[in-house]
Amino acid sequence: MAGKHVLGIATVLVLTAGLSACSSGDDGADGKKDGAKGASSTKGASESQVVRAAHQKTTAADSAKMSLVSEAAAAGETVTVRGTGVMDLEEGASTMTMTSKGQKIEQRVLDGVVYQKAPAEQRAQLQLPKGKTWMKIDPAKLGGAGGQVNDPAESFAYTEGVNDADVTKVGTETIDGTRTTHYRVKIAVKDLAKGDRAKADQLEKQLGTSTLPLEMWVDDEGRLRQQTIELTLRPQAGGGQKDQTVKSTTTLKFTDFGTEADVEAPPAADTVDVTKKLADASKAEATA
Repeated sequence: MAGKHVLGIATVLVLTAGLSACSSGDDGADGKKDGAKGASSTKGASESQVVRAAHQKTTAADSAKMSLVSEAAAAGETVTVRGTGVMDLEEGASTMTMTSKGQKIEQRVLDGVVYQKAPAEQRAQLQLPKGKTWMKIDPAKLGGAGGQVNDPAESFAYTEGVNDADVTKVGTETIDGTRTTHYRVKIAVKDLAKGDRAKADQLEKQLGTSTLPLEMWVDDEGRLRQQTIELTLRPQAGGGQKDQTVKSTTTLKFTDFGTEADVEAPPAADTVDVTKKLADASKAEATA
């Protein structure tokens, strides 16, 4: 039972990390909505220049509606999460309603912290205190499988380091009625470690590769409309963990740039921090 729960939470954290990373770096523009100054024109730019500038031009739009689909498989179980909501692209805050296995999860992300109002069954499984309906999760403090899921998705913020050899133009495609250019991008895993060679080695071993595949669809104004990433996360240690390998595919879409996005944390009286409980459950599964 615990393994199924951890898989579900891990899936959500993949999504969260991908969303919050969109806010990294300066926006490099004057912050106007839809059609922000400097965000128009990808003509004449090389493929790698377009990709490097995509997140900067996207955050210049201030906010957007978003939708996502994430599928994660581990130990013979597959969990699919679908969500819709809004996001403050500059701050990285978001609010979203997600569904998985017919159940609804309300989620808010603020200052890198995840708040979830999960179904009653899940709250009972975690033995939340009476009256607490919101769970607080700090991805940065999660250990084991759950915490590591958060790292690879941060590759969304590292496109500024790519060069022409890392980017392939796939073609022109229409996404939700908007013309886009599809790019296939290779992201170096070592860039995730920010100079920490030991961490870089650990990530490369867990992922089994030195690069991550990222698919991006960019509109004519240089803004990100859709991105997809596929990951295979392997156990960090030996001993009965073969079934803990997680394979995931996450697709994120942005529409309606400039839409209102006001995100607040849930009332403290209704919230309990479950970060340690999830980390302990993940470790217990890894050693079972």
